[in-house]
Amino acid sequence: MEKQSRRAVLKGAAKTALAAGSAAAAMATPQVAKAQEAKPEKKNYGPGSKLKAGDPPPLFNSAISYGNLLFLAGVGAHFQGTIQEHTKHVLDEIEKNLVEAGSSMDKVLKVNVYLNDLKDYQGMNDTYKGRFGNMPPVRTTVSPAGGIPGNSLVEIDVIAYI
Repeated sequence: MEKQSRRAVLKGAAKTALAAGSAAAAMATPQVAKAQEAKPEKKNYGPGSKLKAGDPPPLFNSAISYGNLLFLAGVGAHFQGTIQEHTKHVLDEIEKNLVEAGSSMDKVLKVNVYLNDLKDYQGMNDTYKGRFGNMPPVRTTVSPAGGIPGNSLVEIDVIAYI
């Protein structure tokens, strides 16, 4: 008798769980359908956003968002100067581009730093430190073979949210 009672309880529990799962799936269906309809939009903040009819497309864009993510192309410093001067210039330009797109340095999630020479690592870090708020983004720093185009000592690109 006790075995039958346990079996009855288990069957009842299974039916209840199945019914609850079906109800949850039925309620989630409109939300899933709505999420599938609302596809993120790609928005251009770079030179391509200012094209007139008949203008050739640019080689690349400096800033594009997709949904709430913002992707900024690499920014370099194309003038004579120290690694500190180049890093400050690049970070100032990145901050300006982020603000223009509705973001900020505090909203940066990922940074890629490209150094012309790894000997500049500490000098770049001295200027970089503190520019992204109390929770700095994840970062990768490399020195590409062949250097950085345009004779910049540093180039930085970022991914942020809006």
